[in-house]
Amino acid sequence: MASPRPTSDHPAEAVTDRARRPGGRSAAVRRRVLDAALAQLVQHGYDSLSIDVVAERSGVHRTTVYRRWRDVGGLLADVLNEASVDAWRPPDTGSLEGDLVAANHEVYAALTTDPVTVALIGASFRSDQAAEALRAFWVDRYDRCADIIRRAVERGEIPAGTDSRQLLVAATAPLYHELLLLRAASDADLPERVARSVATAARAGAYAHR
Repeated sequence: MASPRPTSDHPAEAVTDRARRPGGRSAAVRRRVLDAALAQLVQHGYDSLSIDVVAERSGVHRTTVYRRWRDVGGLLADVLNEASVDAWRPPDTGSLEGDLVAANHEVYAALTTDPVTVALIGASFRSDQAAEALRAFWVDRYDRCADIIRRAVERGEIPAGTDSRQLLVAATAPLYHELLLLRAASDADLPERVARSVATAARAGAYAHR
């Protein structure tokens, strides 16, 4: 699944009412502030973040930053909210196992090569607002990935009534456990190995509603 990395490329059809933002100068100011907050977080960690530091780094007046975001939690929540407004869809390879492998490779790449993803996940443990925004991001991603399970059911690969959230968590959780919690060495075979075992279990009905 795509990582919680914000993007400035937001197709109009992907923008929800909740996430619509004003254009022009206001949008430019927001971009500068959020970019500055992310850069500070990645380079110096959560404890270095403050309204004053972000204002100075972005070149935006402190009063403007404070009025719009109030505190560091508000800044990080906006960064994560922005990440949800995109056109990303789950891969469609023609098989459940292929889709899970492709999705897991996205997760693996984000956790091993993208410092923004890891920094935002870490920051969510320090800020209630960031934690809620990250939870909403993952809910949205799992909802989109339900298409993987729907297609697999339609192809007859897995039983009807398969719990999409349970299956998707089983397919992705080991990557977060190994790479974030255990800080294990990179293992390029991990995404495929996990996806294959979960697909096998799904075909046997392991994630079907009882």
